[in-house]
Amino acid sequence: MKENPLHSLPGIPVLLGILVVEAFAAWVFVGSAQGHASGPLVGAIVVALVAAFCLIGLYMVEPNQAAVLSLFGKYVGTVKESGLRWNSPFYGKKKISLRVRNFESGKLKVNELDGSPIEIAAVIVWQVVDSAEAVYNVDDYESFVHIQSESALRAMATSYPYDQHEPGQLALRSHAAEISQHLKQELQERLADAGVAVVDARISHLAYAPEIAQAMLQRQQANAIIAARTRIVAGAVGMVEMALAELQKSGVVQLDEERKAQMVGNLLVVLCGERATQPIVNAGTLY
Repeated sequence: MKENPLHSLPGIPVLLGILVVEAFAAWVFVGSAQGHASGPLVGAIVVALVAAFCLIGLYMVEPNQAAVLSLFGKYVGTVKESGLRWNSPFYGKKKISLRVRNFESGKLKVNELDGSPIEIAAVIVWQVVDSAEAVYNVDDYESFVHIQSESALRAMATSYPYDQHEPGQLALRSHAAEISQHLKQELQERLADAGVAVVDARISHLAYAPEIAQAMLQRQQANAIIAARTRIVAGAVGMVEMALAELQKSGVVQLDEERKAQMVGNLLVVLCGERATQPIVNAGTLY
Protein backbone atom coordinates (compact mmCIF):
# COMPACT_ATOMS: atom_id res chain seq x y z
CA MET A 1 0.00 0.00 0.00
CA LYS A 2 1.51 3.29 -1.13
CA GLU A 3 1.02 6.70 0.40
CA ASN A 4 -1.74 8.85 -1.15
CA PRO A 5 -1.56 12.62 -0.46
CA LEU A 6 -4.93 14.00 0.65
CA HIS A 7 -6.11 17.59 0.61
CA SER A 8 -7.37 19.08 3.90
CA LEU A 9 -9.05 22.38 4.79
CA PRO A 10 -7.36 24.98 7.03
CA GLY A 11 -8.64 24.40 10.53
CA ILE A 12 -8.83 27.98 11.82
CA PRO A 13 -11.36 29.28 9.22
CA VAL A 14 -13.43 26.11 9.68
CA LEU A 15 -13.36 26.57 13.46
CA LEU A 16 -14.46 30.19 13.16
CA GLY A 17 -17.27 29.18 10.81
CA ILE A 18 -18.48 26.50 13.23
CA LEU A 19 -18.46 29.00 16.11
CA VAL A 20 -20.49 31.45 14.02
CA VAL A 21 -23.02 28.71 13.21
CA GLU A 22 -23.23 27.72 16.86
CA ALA A 23 -23.80 31.36 17.87
CA PHE A 24 -26.50 31.74 15.24
CA ALA A 25 -28.18 28.52 16.38
CA ALA A 26 -28.11 29.74 19.98
CA TRP A 27 -29.66 33.08 18.95
CA VAL A 28 -32.42 31.28 17.03
CA PHE A 29 -32.97 28.90 19.92
CA VAL A 30 -33.39 31.75 22.42
CA GLY A 31 -35.67 33.67 20.11
CA SER A 32 -37.82 30.58 19.37
CA ALA A 33 -38.05 29.72 23.05
CA GLN A 34 -39.30 33.20 23.89
CA GLY A 35 -41.80 33.18 21.02
CA HIS A 36 -42.91 29.60 21.77
CA ALA A 37 -42.22 28.55 18.17
CA SER A 38 -41.40 24.84 18.00
CA GLY A 39 -40.25 24.72 14.34
CA PRO A 40 -37.29 27.12 14.60
CA LEU A 41 -36.46 25.69 18.01
CA VAL A 42 -36.00 22.15 16.65
CA GLY A 43 -34.07 23.50 13.65
CA ALA A 44 -31.70 25.42 15.92
CA ILE A 45 -31.02 22.31 17.99
CA VAL A 46 -30.29 20.23 14.87
CA VAL A 47 -27.95 22.89 13.45
CA ALA A 48 -26.10 23.16 16.78
CA LEU A 49 -25.65 19.39 16.97
CA VAL A 50 -24.37 19.17 13.39
CA ALA A 51 -21.94 22.03 13.99
CA ALA A 52 -20.69 20.37 17.19
CA PHE A 53 -20.23 17.09 15.31
CA CYS A 54 -18.14 18.91 12.68
CA LEU A 55 -15.70 19.87 15.44
CA ILE A 56 -14.57 16.23 15.48
CA GLY A 57 -13.03 16.78 12.04
CA LEU A 58 -10.46 19.22 13.46
CA TYR A 59 -6.98 17.85 14.21
CA MET A 60 -3.45 19.17 14.69
CA VAL A 61 -0.47 18.22 12.51
CA GLU A 62 2.97 19.22 13.76
CA PRO A 63 5.99 19.89 11.51
CA ASN A 64 7.53 16.66 10.17
CA GLN A 65 4.40 14.75 11.10
CA ALA A 66 1.73 13.07 8.99
CA ALA A 67 -1.89 12.19 9.68
CA VAL A 68 -3.07 8.93 8.12
CA LEU A 69 -6.82 9.09 7.46
CA SER A 70 -9.15 6.11 7.07
CA LEU A 71 -12.87 5.70 6.52
CA PHE A 72 -14.42 2.68 8.23
CA GLY A 73 -11.14 0.75 8.01
CA LYS A 74 -10.31 1.79 4.43
CA TYR A 75 -7.23 3.95 3.82
CA VAL A 76 -8.20 7.33 2.38
CA GLY A 77 -5.00 9.37 2.28
CA THR A 78 -2.26 11.14 4.20
CA VAL A 79 -2.16 14.80 5.23
CA LYS A 80 1.26 16.39 5.79
CA GLU A 81 0.33 20.09 5.97
CA SER A 82 1.24 21.33 9.43
CA GLY A 83 -1.08 23.32 11.66
CA LEU A 84 -4.77 22.98 12.51
CA ARG A 85 -6.48 21.03 9.69
CA TRP A 86 -10.01 19.78 9.00
CA ASN A 87 -11.40 16.76 7.18
CA SER A 88 -14.60 14.81 7.39
CA PRO A 89 -15.56 13.93 10.97
CA PHE A 90 -16.10 10.34 9.80
CA TYR A 91 -12.40 9.91 9.04
CA GLY A 92 -10.25 8.05 11.56
CA LYS A 93 -6.92 9.79 12.13
CA LYS A 94 -3.59 8.24 13.10
CA LYS A 95 -0.59 10.51 13.48
CA ILE A 96 2.91 9.31 12.64
CA SER A 97 6.25 11.08 12.99
CA LEU A 98 8.40 11.70 9.89
CA ARG A 99 11.38 12.97 11.88
CA VAL A 100 14.83 11.38 11.59
CA ARG A 101 15.36 8.97 14.48
CA ASN A 102 18.25 6.83 15.65
CA PHE A 103 18.93 4.05 18.10
CA GLU A 104 21.87 1.92 19.16
CA SER A 105 21.42 -1.81 19.13
CA GLY A 106 22.46 -3.85 22.11
CA LYS A 107 25.81 -5.66 22.07
CA LEU A 108 25.22 -8.84 20.08
CA LYS A 109 27.40 -11.91 20.49
CA VAL A 110 27.87 -13.59 17.10
CA ASN A 111 30.43 -15.73 15.29
CA GLU A 112 32.32 -13.95 12.54
CA LEU A 113 33.28 -15.60 9.23
CA ASP A 114 36.18 -17.57 10.76
CA GLY A 115 34.00 -18.83 13.60
CA SER A 116 35.46 -16.66 16.39
CA PRO A 117 32.88 -15.20 18.81
CA ILE A 118 32.75 -11.41 18.76
CA GLU A 119 30.67 -8.63 20.28
CA ILE A 120 29.18 -6.11 17.88
CA ALA A 121 26.72 -3.20 18.05
CA ALA A 122 25.58 -0.57 15.57
CA VAL A 123 23.93 2.86 15.45
CA ILE A 124 21.01 3.02 13.00
CA VAL A 125 19.64 6.35 11.70
CA TRP A 126 16.23 6.04 10.03
CA GLN A 127 12.99 7.82 9.22
CA VAL A 128 9.52 7.03 7.89
CA VAL A 129 9.12 8.00 4.22
CA ASP A 130 5.80 6.27 3.46
CA SER A 131 3.25 6.69 6.23
CA ALA A 132 0.71 4.30 4.69
CA GLU A 133 3.19 1.41 4.54
CA ALA A 134 4.40 2.14 8.07
CA VAL A 135 0.87 2.00 9.46
CA TYR A 136 -0.76 -0.76 7.41
CA ASN A 137 2.08 -3.09 6.29
CA VAL A 138 3.41 -3.86 9.79
CA ASP A 139 1.82 -3.97 13.24
CA ASP A 140 4.42 -1.82 15.04
CA TYR A 141 6.93 -0.19 12.70
CA GLU A 142 9.27 0.94 15.52
CA SER A 143 9.56 -2.55 16.94
CA PHE A 144 9.92 -3.88 13.40
CA VAL A 145 12.87 -1.55 12.76
CA HIS A 146 14.64 -2.61 15.98
CA ILE A 147 14.22 -6.35 15.42
CA GLN A 148 15.16 -6.26 11.74
CA SER A 149 18.19 -4.09 12.49
CA GLU A 150 19.57 -6.63 14.95
CA SER A 151 18.85 -9.44 12.49
CA ALA A 152 20.66 -7.62 9.67
CA LEU A 153 23.60 -6.86 11.96
CA ARG A 154 23.93 -10.55 12.84
CA ALA A 155 23.78 -11.60 9.20
CA MET A 156 26.37 -9.00 8.20
CA ALA A 157 28.78 -9.93 11.02
CA THR A 158 28.84 -13.58 9.93
CA SER A 159 29.82 -12.57 6.38
CA TYR A 160 33.20 -11.00 7.23
CA PRO A 161 36.22 -11.94 9.33
CA TYR A 162 37.21 -9.79 12.29
CA ASP A 163 40.73 -9.16 10.94
CA GLN A 164 42.10 -9.08 7.41
CA HIS A 165 44.07 -12.25 6.67
CA GLU A 166 44.62 -11.86 2.93
CA PRO A 167 45.38 -8.81 0.75
CA GLY A 168 42.18 -7.24 -0.56
CA GLN A 169 39.96 -9.12 1.89
CA LEU A 170 37.24 -7.08 3.58
CA ALA A 171 37.27 -7.27 7.36
CA LEU A 172 35.09 -5.83 10.11
CA ARG A 173 37.94 -4.01 11.85
CA SER A 174 39.84 -2.64 8.85
CA HIS A 175 37.09 -1.67 6.37
CA ALA A 176 34.59 0.38 8.34
CA ALA A 177 33.23 2.32 5.34
CA GLU A 178 32.55 -0.79 3.22
CA ILE A 179 31.02 -2.65 6.15
CA SER A 180 28.74 0.29 6.98
CA GLN A 181 27.56 0.50 3.37
CA HIS A 182 26.81 -3.23 3.33
CA LEU A 183 24.87 -2.96 6.59
CA LYS A 184 22.89 0.01 5.27
CA GLN A 185 21.93 -1.89 2.10
CA GLU A 186 20.98 -4.97 4.10
CA LEU A 187 18.77 -2.89 6.38
CA GLN A 188 17.13 -1.01 3.51
CA GLU A 189 16.10 -4.27 1.85
CA ARG A 190 14.56 -5.53 5.08
CA LEU A 191 12.75 -2.28 5.98
CA ALA A 192 11.52 -1.24 2.53
CA ASP A 193 8.09 -2.85 3.04
CA ALA A 194 7.59 -0.87 6.26
CA GLY A 195 7.95 2.51 4.53
CA VAL A 196 11.23 3.21 6.33
CA ALA A 197 14.41 4.65 4.81
CA VAL A 198 17.80 4.00 6.41
CA VAL A 199 19.79 7.24 6.51
CA ASP A 200 22.97 5.79 8.01
CA ALA A 201 24.22 2.64 9.72
CA ARG A 202 27.59 2.36 11.44
CA ILE A 203 29.26 -0.07 13.82
CA SER A 204 29.57 1.49 17.27
CA HIS A 205 31.17 -1.42 19.14
CA LEU A 206 33.40 -4.23 17.89
CA ALA A 207 35.49 -6.56 20.04
CA TYR A 208 36.31 -10.19 20.57
CA ALA A 209 34.19 -12.03 23.10
CA PRO A 210 35.70 -12.01 26.61
CA GLU A 211 36.47 -15.76 26.58
CA ILE A 212 38.89 -15.43 23.63
CA ALA A 213 39.92 -11.78 23.93
CA GLN A 214 43.26 -12.57 25.65
CA ALA A 215 44.21 -15.26 23.14
CA MET A 216 43.33 -13.01 20.20
CA LEU A 217 45.33 -10.17 21.73
CA GLN A 218 48.38 -12.41 21.93
CA ARG A 219 47.87 -13.42 18.30
CA GLN A 220 47.63 -9.78 17.22
CA GLN A 221 50.80 -8.97 19.17
CA ALA A 222 52.59 -11.92 17.56
CA ASN A 223 51.52 -10.79 14.09
CA ALA A 224 52.73 -7.26 14.85
CA ILE A 225 56.11 -8.56 16.07
CA ILE A 226 56.52 -10.75 12.98
CA ALA A 227 55.65 -7.85 10.69
CA ALA A 228 58.10 -5.55 12.48
CA ARG A 229 60.88 -8.16 12.41
CA THR A 230 60.29 -8.79 8.71
CA ARG A 231 60.67 -5.11 7.96
CA ILE A 232 63.79 -4.80 10.14
CA VAL A 233 65.47 -7.77 8.47
CA ALA A 234 64.59 -6.48 5.00
CA GLY A 235 66.10 -3.08 5.86
CA ALA A 236 69.20 -4.66 7.42
CA VAL A 237 69.85 -6.81 4.36
CA GLY A 238 69.61 -3.74 2.15
CA MET A 239 72.07 -1.83 4.34
CA VAL A 240 74.54 -4.73 4.32
CA GLU A 241 74.34 -4.95 0.52
CA MET A 242 74.95 -1.22 0.26
CA ALA A 243 77.93 -1.38 2.66
CA LEU A 244 79.61 -4.21 0.74
CA ALA A 245 78.98 -2.47 -2.58
CA GLU A 246 80.51 0.80 -1.32
CA LEU A 247 83.59 -0.98 0.11
CA GLN A 248 84.15 -2.82 -3.14
CA LYS A 249 83.61 0.31 -5.19
CA SER A 250 86.01 2.49 -3.21
CA GLY A 251 88.67 -0.23 -2.93
CA VAL A 252 89.38 0.61 0.71
CA VAL A 253 89.79 -3.02 1.67
CA GLN A 254 89.68 -6.31 -0.18
CA LEU A 255 87.65 -9.03 1.53
CA ASP A 256 87.55 -12.68 0.67
CA GLU A 257 84.31 -14.68 0.84
CA GLU A 258 84.95 -15.83 4.42
CA ARG A 259 85.55 -12.28 5.65
CA LYS A 260 82.52 -11.04 3.75
CA ALA A 261 80.37 -13.67 5.44
CA GLN A 262 81.74 -12.69 8.85
CA MET A 263 81.12 -9.00 8.13
CA VAL A 264 77.58 -9.72 6.96
CA GLY A 265 76.88 -11.70 10.13
CA ASN A 266 78.25 -8.95 12.35
CA LEU A 267 76.25 -6.24 10.59
CA LEU A 268 73.03 -8.22 10.78
CA VAL A 269 73.55 -8.80 14.49
CA VAL A 270 74.11 -5.07 15.02
CA LEU A 271 71.18 -3.98 12.87
CA CYS A 272 68.64 -6.62 13.97
CA GLY A 273 69.49 -6.88 17.66
CA GLU A 274 67.03 -5.55 20.22
CA ARG A 275 69.79 -4.18 22.44
CA ALA A 276 72.72 -1.91 21.67
CA THR A 277 75.88 -3.87 20.78
CA GLN A 278 79.27 -3.36 22.42
CA PRO A 279 82.01 -2.85 19.79
CA ILE A 280 85.34 -4.71 20.07
CA VAL A 281 88.27 -2.94 18.46
CA ASN A 282 90.77 -5.19 16.68
CA ALA A 283 94.24 -3.68 17.22
CA GLY A 284 96.00 -6.37 15.19
CA THR A 285 95.85 -7.37 11.53
CA LEU A 286 92.65 -8.02 9.64
CA TYR A 287 93.55 -11.70 9.41
